[in-house]
Amino acid sequence: MSAARDIEKKDRLAAVGPRLRDLRRRHGLTLADLAEQTGINQSTLSRLEGGTRKPTLEMLLPLAEVYTVPLDELVGAPRTGDPRIHLKPVTRNGMTFVPLSRPGGVQAHKLLIPPRPEAEPQLNTHEGFEWVYVLAGRLRLLLGDKTVILKPGEAAEFDTHVPHWLGPDDDRTVELLILFGAQGERAHLKARTT
Repeated sequence: MSAARDIEKKDRLAAVGPRLRDLRRRHGLTLADLAEQTGINQSTLSRLEGGTRKPTLEMLLPLAEVYTVPLDELVGAPRTGDPRIHLKPVTRNGMTFVPLSRPGGVQAHKLLIPPRPEAEPQLNTHEGFEWVYVLAGRLRLLLGDKTVILKPGEAAEFDTHVPHWLGPDDDRTVELLILFGAQGERAHLKARTT
């Protein structure tokens, strides 16, 4: 039994590097970007991802924070049997994302978007597909040159290669459920204007 546990432990540790590389790529980050955000030098990050350097808690904590995943997700810790997902909201660009699923595959989030006093919505694109369901408020969805207004109880799905923007249609916060397709959780890239 002890030998089997040792093999399982070695396999789990060997999977940390590829898991870190996959997370970095899914977030659209370079090693330089990640080094800047974590304070860990590029060489160390590269060796971690390649499996030639063993991770320490001091390295894993800032990586878990950047990737917004629990520490046990980084190391592939065995599940404890508790099916609950520990919700840790993340705020980006004034929007609050509440994760409703574990990382990997389709990602589910509750999203709160307050009114934004920006002059003009900035359309974005990224890999994947999105599905939104309005819980409260009125959602203004810009898809290319089309504008769609969604009320509570209405849903929309779209290819995220199409330049898009989500926001409230009035001066109230809009609350939605949002599902990101396989690569939909990647960071937004600015759409090119001609």
